Amino acid sequence: MLYPKKVKFRKWQRMRTNRKKPGVATRGATLAFGSFGLKAEQEKWITSQQIESCRKVLSRYVQKSGRVWIRIFPDKPVTSRPPEVTMGGGKGDPCGFVVPVKPGRILFEIDGISGVLAAEAMKKAGAKLPIKTRIVSRE
Repeated sequence: MLYPKKVKFRKWQRMRTNRKKPGVATRGATLAFGSFGLKAEQEKWITSQQIESCRKVLSRYVQKSGRVWIRIFPDKPVTSRPPEVTMGGGKGDPCGFVVPVKPGRILFEIDGISGVLAAEAMKKAGAKLPIKTRIVSRE
């Protein structure tokens, strides 16, 4: 799974979001490496486990003929409290890493396989994510 080698701060504050008007991604919104990509349609945190499950699906389709690029990296630590713990006592311990994704962000790119196969792979990878996604191509 993806996680940073070192973090400057062990616990981050949650960022402010406006659910009624989510912002759109300004960085990473176009295809840069591959011919086909998976683009986010919603705003959500994506965990390192979800990224890993998508990577496994894509690498199964690509095998030795193509290449997969992961365009997101989980660098935001998330904390959680143990179950059945009363309120108070501070913030919980770090339990994993996430990446905040905005609509329009390219999550994965793929190249070296046919368009039909790439679309099927991206569809299955998108099913592993907690957001709606769209398959985009370089044309």
